[in-house]
Amino acid sequence: MAQKKKLGELLTRAGLVTEEQIVEAIKEQRSGQKLGDLLLEKGYITEQQLIEVLEFQLGIPHVSLFRYPFQFDLVKLLPIQFARKHIVIPLSRENNILSVAMYDPMDYYAIDDMEMYTGFSIKPVIAAKADILEAITNVYKEAETGESRLETAAEAAPAIRIVEQLISSGVQLKASDIHMDPYETEVQVRYRIDGDLRRERTLPKSIQAAVVARVKILANMNITETRLPQDGRIKLKMENIHVDLRISVLPTVFGEKVVIRILDLSNVIKGLDELDFSEENYQKYSRLIEQPSGLILFTGPTGSGKSSGLYASINHLNREQFNIITVEDPVEFELQGVNQMQVNSSIGLTFATGLRSILRQDPNIIMVGEIRDSETAEIAIRASLTGHLVFSTLHTNNAIASIPRLMDMNIEPYLVVSSVTGVIAQRLVKRICRDCKETYTPTNVEADLLEKHGLESDTLYRGRGCNSCKQTGYKGRMAVHEMLVVDDKIRELLIQQSSVDAIKQTALENGMKMLVDDGLEKAVQGMTTVDEVLRITVDS
Repeated sequence: MAQKKKLGELLTRAGLVTEEQIVEAIKEQRSGQKLGDLLLEKGYITEQQLIEVLEFQLGIPHVSLFRYPFQFDLVKLLPIQFARKHIVIPLSRENNILSVAMYDPMDYYAIDDMEMYTGFSIKPVIAAKADILEAITNVYKEAETGESRLETAAEAAPAIRIVEQLISSGVQLKASDIHMDPYETEVQVRYRIDGDLRRERTLPKSIQAAVVARVKILANMNITETRLPQDGRIKLKMENIHVDLRISVLPTVFGEKVVIRILDLSNVIKGLDELDFSEENYQKYSRLIEQPSGLILFTGPTGSGKSSGLYASINHLNREQFNIITVEDPVEFELQGVNQMQVNSSIGLTFATGLRSILRQDPNIIMVGEIRDSETAEIAIRASLTGHLVFSTLHTNNAIASIPRLMDMNIEPYLVVSSVTGVIAQRLVKRICRDCKETYTPTNVEADLLEKHGLESDTLYRGRGCNSCKQTGYKGRMAVHEMLVVDDKIRELLIQQSSVDAIKQTALENGMKMLVDDGLEKAVQGMTTVDEVLRITVDS
């Protein structure tokens, strides 16, 4: 075994992090969290840099697991629970030495345990975390197929194991959703990672009913009801990570389709500085939310990060001197020190009735999950005009469209104009993978597009594709924004019922950047690509 060394020392010696950053990270380290994972999470290093340092400093080789010829008899030397917990998978054996792919080859406790489990000396090699987890899911599944055939459909063990594997893989791969799509002869399992669905495995049709029933039991649903849609929720802890699962079951012609939304509670509550605002927008938004009253709206389609913005704002203002109350459907994340109310339409507790009750609770700050109807809109607006700071969301394509949208809800224009202080429209774009980012010269079309939006650059960026990003060139997502601050000039135009184009022109003169402008600036800075910006914006 390699001489025992500390990861922090290797990384500081390589010049990738400072001693101060290591000390700061150790202070923030959660119980059971690896230092390498925390440094990756904080953006101090990339996974490729980590692999290269360990490979060079420890002399441990790096292996790609793409189409690796795994041997099932060796894989099964380690239980799948152990393999997932320590992110390891056996590769090959030579005499009394077992080569094992490890995400953390400095996990000497895991190496000792593997030697006890297998009776072999362990020779670690390094592989990417996502590659090992994907291999564990696929290879163990194939190794166990023969055994599964021997188990009867009445036994619960296969269904329990499969559901546990699906959820665990989703958490490890940082998927936002797991889809179980039923077809005539099989069930396809897809994970939504960085906004895109990827098929990861296929389940036999024979176990579909048992797997769906297992999910329903966990979510306290009616397992005998297969003709109507159902919704549920599961809270659990997996490998020291608290996760909240939202379950949706929908009847289709080939059985029930299940979608599991994964909310990783440890990475949810962000600071304002983690919302990907440009420096200019960050300053504007900080001033907006420090005002004692007004209505602040987040707009965008489902899955565009509106909830993250709301929670970050509430968390930023969460101080002892403020009474903060929310009404949500559902309560996605529990905030210490904030009074959160769950909508329950079946008993008449709607956004509007909940909001009325909140106003009798002497609040300073109110968050309404969504403005869906004119009644909720009117109460929220009147609350903002009587000394309350109100946050909410609205479904519109851009920031300026929110104002006429509220007026379309039969709200008196003067109320809308007087109450709304700011609107933030946002979308999510994919981040360029830091491990394979490269520069290139913009095409003529890209250069013209940049010039049209007041930008100029001889260099743009893209990801060429690597093992770390599964050859996609992207890893993770970030937000692009459009922020409308409703000042006196904008209010005057609104009172005069000026056209949307006139309001837009004035907002642009006041420094507002459209979604495409913010996105292109981030592309020039090397955070995302022009293709991604154009995918989520309408270039006007």
